[in-house]
Formats: sequence, C-alpha cells, structure tokens
Amino acid sequence: VQLQASGGGLVQAGRSLRLSCASSGLALSDYVIAWFRQAPGKEREGVSCIIRSDGTTSYADSVKGRFITSTDYAKNTVYLQMNSLKPEDAAVYYCAGAPYQYYSLSYYLLLPSLFGSWGQGTQVTVSS
Repeated sequence: VQLQASGGGLVQAGRSLRLSCASSGLALSDYVIAWFRQAPGKEREGVSCIIRSDGTTSYADSVKGRFITSTDYAKNTVYLQMNSLKPEDAAVYYCAGAPYQYYSLSYYLLLPSLFGSWGQGTQVTVSS
C-alpha cells in the first residue's frame, strides 16, 4: 500500500483547504484511511478517518463540524475538506492506511500505531 498526500499550503484563518490522499494497492482490501497532524513540539493527533468500504467516518472533537473526509473510489483518493480554518489547525498533515479490523473508529484516531502505511506529510499553514 502506497499513499501520497498533497494539497497543503498557506491560507488565511476562516478560509478552506482540501487535502488529497492518493492510494494504490488497496483495491482488494478494506482499509481505514486516516488523517493525522503534527504541529511543532506536539504529539501526532488523529484528525479524521474513513472506512473505505462504506464511508463511515469519525472525527476528532477539535475539527468536528469543520472538517469533512470523503472518498472517491474511482480515483482511489481520500479527501480532507478543511473549512473555517483556525491558526491552531496549522501542522504537517499525514494520511495513513490500516486494514479495517472492526475496531471502533475512535481507536484508529487515538492509535497511530495501528497504521502501517503512511504518506509523506503536507504542510498546512494558517495565518491569523
């Protein structure tokens, strides 16, 4: 499984940005694709995740109502639509993949160790 994240950039607070995570090697497996972020001096934080087979999603409380994750099956791509961005959303964002093993999605957000496949990070900077 290979993942490639893209779409980061500099944006003003209150504006939107969409990240993409292109995947390969997942066609025959059911995977959870998650977005994590890490700001300087902070631990990696689970932001959102989605079950590819049925589109079930879960979000961290800090982004609930502002971020939306979705999947385009034809393009093997998972998106993270980030709306109403705040300066505290600034971080390097990573997408990660793990076989779906029927744990609660909240576990996937809390345990980055469940994920064996990681894309490179994409920087999101939010100016106030």
